[in-house]
Amino acid sequence: MANIITDETIEYVGILAKLELSDQEKEQAKIDMGRMLDYIDKLNELDTSGVEPMSHVFPVQNVFREDVVTNGDGSADTLKNAPEEKDRMFVVPKTFE
Repeated sequence: MANIITDETIEYVGILAKLELSDQEKEQAKIDMGRMLDYIDKLNELDTSGVEPMSHVFPVQNVFREDVVTNGDGSADTLKNAPEEKDRMFVVPKTFE
């Protein structure tokens, strides 16, 4: 199946990608996009009726760990360095009235 990419398509893709293409680059992009679409058409010819759909080529399991605090928040140690503290917060001078 011949995929014909028009000048309007290339202009539109250039706008979406925020690219300024020269005339030579536009012509090359048309050729490249046509080749890509031809390759996709070729892949569509394959019989995949017995192939199970997958989202990843390797078996992937949950890689997330439990969010467990192991070292605490350290706020008590931090407040030891404060010249003055009130209600577990630093007391600082006023910067405006």
